[in-house]
Amino acid sequence: MRWLFKLLFILISIPVFAQSVVKPLPNAHAHNDYEHTRPLYDALSYGFASVEADIFLIDDELYVYHDRPETPSPNRTLKKLYLDPLFQRVMANGGKVYPNYDVSFFLMLDIKKEGEAVYQKLKEILPAYDTMLTKYNGLEVEQGPVTIFLSGDRPIRTLMKEQNRLMALDGRPTDIGRGIHRAYMPVISGPYGLYLKWKGEGSIPPKDWRTLRLMVANAHGEGKKVRFWASPDHPAVWKMLIRAQVDLINTDDLEGLRDFLIKK
Repeated sequence: MRWLFKLLFILISIPVFAQSVVKPLPNAHAHNDYEHTRPLYDALSYGFASVEADIFLIDDELYVYHDRPETPSPNRTLKKLYLDPLFQRVMANGGKVYPNYDVSFFLMLDIKKEGEAVYQKLKEILPAYDTMLTKYNGLEVEQGPVTIFLSGDRPIRTLMKEQNRLMALDGRPTDIGRGIHRAYMPVISGPYGLYLKWKGEGSIPPKDWRTLRLMVANAHGEGKKVRFWASPDHPAVWKMLIRAQVDLINTDDLEGLRDFLIKK
């Protein structure tokens, strides 16, 4: 029997050890994470601290797709791809996504259509995972291992009327200065190309740098993180965003950004 207990101990220890050697990267955001070979797991294997999933409400179930499918796969539900694996990981790690990492992991849900209906469905299913989720009571925030915030077709008015929540909102640069507390809107996201023209070749134009620094300063002044979507996957751009203190670096190149951030 002793050999059986030893074997069980080895098997149990393998995933914990494998996770412990991954360096968590607070600045790394996996854009359209579900398009990678192993949704969520690839991002976690590289130490990403934020992932993005597009969701649709189809036949009273939330599915993860970029475009609405005619016949959704039962393996593409939000529960199976993200909520269940994250919950299992948090439970296995004693209440953390990464061992010895106390910062909340971001799960950004980009609602493609029917924001109000999707929000109501999320309110229905998320309480089953509340032990791992950041909780909100008005302006009070109880940080959990996983923080969910909603982008896309955002149910702004509905969510902001509610005191007790398990979700927050992804803001826009135009939301800065409107008096929206970070407990309701912890992140500000904007399209890179709308504000910045530099794509990483040569030096960044002074105008772009001033625009970037002002936007980051204004968002940070409200206690909010900053992310740009569709930013060039270019080391020079990543370096510039880090220098400007952008909090979440949006990428499709998981390995490339991981290597860049580790070297930095």
